[in-house]
Amino acid sequence: MDLKEIQNLIKFVAKSGASEVKLEMDDVKITIKTGSEDDGRTYVQQVPMNMPQQQMQQAPVQNQQQAQAPATEESSSPKASDDDKYVTIKSPIIGTFYRKPSPDKPTFVEVGSEVKEGDVLCTIEAMKLFNEIESEISGKIVKVLVDDSSPVEFDQPLFLVDPS
Repeated sequence: MDLKEIQNLIKFVAKSGASEVKLEMDDVKITIKTGSEDDGRTYVQQVPMNMPQQQMQQAPVQNQQQAQAPATEESSSPKASDDDKYVTIKSPIIGTFYRKPSPDKPTFVEVGSEVKEGDVLCTIEAMKLFNEIESEISGKIVKVLVDDSSPVEFDQPLFLVDPS
């Protein structure tokens, strides 16, 4: 399913007044959730059915990020040793990071929040689509690494989670 088809589907769902639509095809599963009338946001989650989510990432961008990562780790080695016991949840896409589902709602998670695998941690807006980012592990949020409404890059660390 290409971007144009997804955009047309979103427009159709928004006009229909439905609050949530789930579509499963051979290779893709899409969930579209529309916000309240005050909110006006549309949330889309697209998951390939035949691949784990981490394999969806673009290899060229990932290689550039990996080339830059060692320099960052060397410059902050004392801090890195403290964070070694934590799992880093990274952004799967480029976009704008939001800690809340809408401006008048509470944040998805706070420092100290217990999360389970699959819990929504934040949303990232990319091309007017709000993608829910779910926890890959169970544990406790130790640190939020990005400010609300900030731009994020592919593979940028978002949260530190203590899996113990």
